[in-house]
Amino acid sequence: MNKHPVLFLIGGIFSLMIAMGIGRFAYTPILPLMQNALSFTNAEAGYLASSNYAGYFVGAILAGVLPLKKHKTLYLRLGLILSILTTWMMGLTHFYLLMLIVRFVSGVVSAFIFVLASSIVLDKLAVTGKTSWSGIFYSGVGFGIFFSTLFIPSLNNLFEWEGVWVGLAIVSIILTIFVWFWLKDSPNTMIKKDEQQINTQAPPLKWLPWLITAYGLEGLGYIVTGTFIVSIAEKSPTFSIDPTFVWIVVGLGAIPSCIIWSTLAKRSGFVKTLVFSMILQSIGIALPVFWLTQSSFIISALLFGATFMGITTLATTLARQMSPSNSSRIIGYLTATYAAGQMIGPTIAGILSSYTQSFNSALIGAASVVFLGALLLVSGIQFDRMPKIETAN
Repeated sequence: MNKHPVLFLIGGIFSLMIAMGIGRFAYTPILPLMQNALSFTNAEAGYLASSNYAGYFVGAILAGVLPLKKHKTLYLRLGLILSILTTWMMGLTHFYLLMLIVRFVSGVVSAFIFVLASSIVLDKLAVTGKTSWSGIFYSGVGFGIFFSTLFIPSLNNLFEWEGVWVGLAIVSIILTIFVWFWLKDSPNTMIKKDEQQINTQAPPLKWLPWLITAYGLEGLGYIVTGTFIVSIAEKSPTFSIDPTFVWIVVGLGAIPSCIIWSTLAKRSGFVKTLVFSMILQSIGIALPVFWLTQSSFIISALLFGATFMGITTLATTLARQMSPSNSSRIIGYLTATYAAGQMIGPTIAGILSSYTQSFNSALIGAASVVFLGALLLVSGIQFDRMPKIETAN
């Protein structure tokens, strides 16, 4: 890390591109292609998404309770291999039940990689006094969404939707080679000093349940847009360009978002910034319901991309600062609650949209849930009187 901090950080970014940008979120732009080829209903699409998020929930729980401290690098590498295999297998079957199983396993390893990579990178950045780089690390999800979606139209034209999955698995293999060499965990010798400094600046641990509850509601609400926005655009008569462009916009919005929100949080306070970002996201989720144009979809996608990973960055940073000596476990618990919300969201939205033949009720419900989560966090703004929760260097 001391010799090559930039390479270490790039390794972390690539791990998020593989597990999250591709393994987890590539399903969203590929979904309309699969629905057209296989005649999936919205309800079936929702079940398939929920299967992935159920796996994500299990993976987050396991990452929180298993003793991973001594072998983080090994578990991370195993997770990357499984992530590649599950992405590849999605292009090899038309059997719905097998797809459910594959997406479940993919969800498990996505959570594992996210928690492990976050723990390794955030701990190293804290030790070396570069905590301000955490926003750059979490931009990996946005980069993954952006770059993977660029391949999708061409791969689909050449090889149909099956070839899209296989092609993205090959991209993941290439990225994994760099992660293998650049992202390695090592014992932290300076962590106690860093913990002592951070603990004096963090909200008290007793406030954690409020953060966890609000983050669970965020998971429940954001995932409706995160699963169906490309499908909604594809079915909208007002959207005339390639619907995958919406997901490219999401990726573009997500890339700088973590850096922007982290910078804003240092100036205005982490809790206050988290509340504002969730309110902004709720507006973006509801926007296509009240303003159904091509522009509204693009603005909605931009607001969504600009907030969903920023919210994750702020929430995981807050949680880690409350218990820095056990970052894997605390981030695991937070991610598990988030994943529990994600499991429920796509299923409810899919059933509602199949029943009403419209996504409007699902989007309004999702926006309301995220807004409620923001309201629950208002009580924590008092802790922002000490804004230097993360020391920028």
